[in-house]
Amino acid sequence: QVQLVESGGGLVQVGGSLRLSCAASGSGFGRNVVAWYRQAPGKLRELVADITRSGTPSYEDSVKGRATISRDNAKNEVSLEITSLKPEDTAVYYCRAYYILRGSLQDNYWGQGTQVTVSS
Repeated sequence: QVQLVESGGGLVQVGGSLRLSCAASGSGFGRNVVAWYRQAPGKLRELVADITRSGTPSYEDSVKGRATISRDNAKNEVSLEITSLKPEDTAVYYCRAYYILRGSLQDNYWGQGTQVTVSS
């Protein structure tokens, strides 16, 4: 069982940057893919970026070139830094940790989310 707690959200001005953190407790985190999603008011939750257990990142087009995801398995932490923030980055950001084995979802954990508001 893994518990996830996000932090680092807040109010940021357009063009600014922020760093979100996802801290995990419990066992098994090291084998999980960890992803950041976000959900804006009235919109579906969308993937932002993810990172494999070996540290290979990938990014959605909405943040590509502006975001950096990293993980420290020793500390059970994953971070997401986004620069050049835009109003459309405003959303609740969620951390997810999951593990797929032979096509079957073995782990699937979500944090409670952290609000990011980008103000102009």
